[in-house]
Amino acid sequence: MSRIEARFAELKKQNRAAFVPFITAGDPDAETSFAIMEKLPAMGADLIELGAPFSDPMADGPAVQAASLRALKSGATMHKTLEMVRRFRKTDQKTPVILMGYYNPIHHYGTAKFARDAGAAGVDGLITVDLPPEEDEVLRVPANAHGIDIVRLLAPTTNDHRLKTVLRGASGFLYYVSVAGVTGTKTFDASEVEAALRRIHAASPLPCCVGFGIRTPEQAGQIARFADGAVVGSAIVSRIAALCANGAKPAELIKDITDFCKSLADSVHAARR
Repeated sequence: MSRIEARFAELKKQNRAAFVPFITAGDPDAETSFAIMEKLPAMGADLIELGAPFSDPMADGPAVQAASLRALKSGATMHKTLEMVRRFRKTDQKTPVILMGYYNPIHHYGTAKFARDAGAAGVDGLITVDLPPEEDEVLRVPANAHGIDIVRLLAPTTNDHRLKTVLRGASGFLYYVSVAGVTGTKTFDASEVEAALRRIHAASPLPCCVGFGIRTPEQAGQIARFADGAVVGSAIVSRIAALCANGAKPAELIKDITDFCKSLADSVHAARR
């Protein structure tokens, strides 16, 4: 059983949803970013979505775009992102790590080599935003060979025909984008998201997490009542940006971000009580 399967099986027994924080590797710098990641499981993170910095993150809104630019400016690379996961695995062998990014850096790295190195580092899943199901065999086959799941995206615009296409080859879990558009720019309609998840669950046994548009503990808890997981990203990296702009010292920034993540996790974990 993979780390992702084991974690969702554990959560199902406990009748609670997963809290999935998103941070960008190297934002605002390598050491601060790693310190945040290292503390996330203790703050209640059930899975971690780690952004691989890219200069043109087309699916992301201003907050995550800015996080990528901060990381790149601090010297982030794909090699350093994988090293960050490898370092995390020295003390945590249970928390699944999902690498979210774009295909260009993977192609530049060398797809087969990337899959081998990511698996060896301890990456559990990949969300490759700009690689559609019809074209992801180039990554999916080597990734699966190294025990890495391909997490597919679903959206409000995904009709039943498209849903069948997306589900073929999907593994680990599904990621439902709660709003049409880029990250961090809109909020969701809970009744519409719940209806969409009923349709997805009827078509697939895979867990389904919801992201885009979740900014507060209250919203995270609302989603956790019916979703298998709540993903929060833009709200976290926006706080990093604000703290950096205000001249916060690394220790202060790390505490603020991890405290915020704990408040999100507490809300998610209490949602079904």
